[in-house]
Amino acid sequence: MNSVAPEQVTNPEVRTLAERVFQQLQDAIVRGELAPGSKITEPGLSRTYGISRGPLREAMRRLEAHRLIQRVPHVGARVVKLSMKELLELFDVREALESMAARLAAEHMTPKEIAGLREVLAMHERQADLRRGEAYYQREGDLDFHFRIVQGSHNKMLTGMLCDDLYYLVRLYRTQFSASGTRPQRAFVEHHRIVDAIEAGDAELAELLMRRHVSASRANVADRYAATLKQEAEATT
Repeated sequence: MNSVAPEQVTNPEVRTLAERVFQQLQDAIVRGELAPGSKITEPGLSRTYGISRGPLREAMRRLEAHRLIQRVPHVGARVVKLSMKELLELFDVREALESMAARLAAEHMTPKEIAGLREVLAMHERQADLRRGEAYYQREGDLDFHFRIVQGSHNKMLTGMLCDDLYYLVRLYRTQFSASGTRPQRAFVEHHRIVDAIEAGDAELAELLMRRHVSASRANVADRYAATLKQEAEATT
């Protein structure tokens, strides 16, 4: 990977610009505007976003650290594209860790944190795409239901794994392949039930509901991803 000059890393203006570009690019990847497996280049991105190469390199370094782009020898950088096996492994890890987070959240979340979680769900309910049953898109960080649950676990190691290391990769597949049939509305109802269990301090129920919720998402995402891979294979034959 191209190195970033020290003055670029420490310059606040460059860091701010790199952060903005990182947010733009990761949002484009999560929404599928930059297709999985597609090749990306610094000159192309520089033209598209009108940004100098220094901040762009820093943004791409962060995208690679968050597993959203991959460096392929003799090919260059590509948007991440998991195999079906890798996708299922990712959701297996997510199911185990997020159910643990829900249990801990039921034990440790404060009334203020729970109120904030309900405010996030109220905001989601007003989304036009959810009302139409087309999708359930969640912004990142504090506007993401699952992010809030993990934060509410008050477990720093768990938070590091789910809110940093795996977060953007999980969010990518959750966003692109979870909207199908009645799944958006059912996922929203499941979110409310999980919060009810957390508010009641029922750690066992919160863990069970989260495990079922992620398991349902896993099955739905796997089905849609398999259909996408089949379409791609047919298009090349």
